[in-house]
Amino acid sequence: VQLQASGGGLVQTGGSLRLSCADSKRTISNNALGWFRQAPGKEREFVATISWRGGSTNYADSVKGRFTISRDVRKNTWYLQMNSLKPEDTAVYYCAVSRYSTITSRLDSYNYWGQGTLVTVSS
Repeated sequence: VQLQASGGGLVQTGGSLRLSCADSKRTISNNALGWFRQAPGKEREFVATISWRGGSTNYADSVKGRFTISRDVRKNTWYLQMNSLKPEDTAVYYCAVSRYSTITSRLDSYNYWGQGTLVTVSS
């Protein structure tokens, strides 16, 4: 599995960004997908997850109503649409693939990780 994350950047408070994660080798099948983030000096934390078929999603309370996870099966790509961004959303964002088909927020359930993309929200 080779994951390529992109879409990070610098944005002002209240702005939007869309992150993408591509499975370039098209090897993922029937795995839940997720996004995590790690702010400076903090542990990596769960952001959002989606089932392989896209029928189930879950979000961290801190992003509910602002972030949306989605996927494009044909492109083997999943996305994180981030709206109403806040300075506390500043972090390196990682896409990940779970060992399991059901959605999970547990970091240790994910065994493949992208390289991370930096999101900086200025106040």
